[in-house]
Amino acid sequence: MSPAFDAAIDAFLAHGRVERGWSEHTRSAYHHDLVSFCTWAGRRDRQRPVELAHADLSAYVLSLADAGYDPRSVARHLSALRQWCRFLVDERIMDSDPTQLLRTPRLARRLPVVPTESQIDQLLASPDPSQPLGVRDAAMIELMYSVGLRVTELVTLPLRAVDLRRGLLVVRGKGNKERLIPMGDRAAERVTRYIREVRQVMDPEARVAALFLSRRGAAMSRQNYWERLRHHGRVAGIHELHPHQLRHAFATHLLRNGADLRSVQVLLGHQDIATTQIYTRIAQERLKEVHQTYHPRGGE
Repeated sequence: MSPAFDAAIDAFLAHGRVERGWSEHTRSAYHHDLVSFCTWAGRRDRQRPVELAHADLSAYVLSLADAGYDPRSVARHLSALRQWCRFLVDERIMDSDPTQLLRTPRLARRLPVVPTESQIDQLLASPDPSQPLGVRDAAMIELMYSVGLRVTELVTLPLRAVDLRRGLLVVRGKGNKERLIPMGDRAAERVTRYIREVRQVMDPEARVAALFLSRRGAAMSRQNYWERLRHHGRVAGIHELHPHQLRHAFATHLLRNGADLRSVQVLLGHQDIATTQIYTRIAQERLKEVHQTYHPRGGE
């Protein structure tokens, strides 16, 4: 990849970190997609962003499809390229945006897989409360489900963000925006026990800022949490459980039990209520299943 492309990517990612509050995970995803494109462009003798044309971007999108990428993956690559090119135009590194006329592949909106309430109960019963790591795992899983946290929000949550007296959390989400969320009684109880009985032993001098710690006393990583969640999921009979499914379950179960969409949007930290509306579809699909299963005229 040429130095000019490398510098343009670095400038874009620095802008995202400083001006837009992108997480390390988001920057890493953009970096991967843009390096992939610039490496491809270099093989077409393009060495600088200003040399890129609509035909190059169009050919790249077609090459992704030919390589077997599904429409969702192509759309993700195209989104990264669009934002990068707009940034380069704003910075006057490019004269015009070559992505303007590119079409985004049509995506079938897939409903997320959501664990049932009984499955969540089994999951929360999996950690062994007689073991320190069981106390920690129970607190993490309960908190993520009860509050609807993203996994990054969970593992980066600082100890000082927890108000045990009032049962509240201060969560810093996407775009570095804060939201105040009630924990719920069960989550507050489990987090309180973890802090008093386990965390103080792991980090007696409170040197680590993060709330949740690994067995070595370091901040919990996304990968470590995912491994623990998958382990407890298997014990509960939920195979290939993904952390984001707990967030889906949080929103879906709220709506199914009568919460209004606007409140769920605020709790999730969604900027656009259209993002939250997918959970109403999940709840409706579940109602259809119940009707077809249990009503005498619901199925064949």
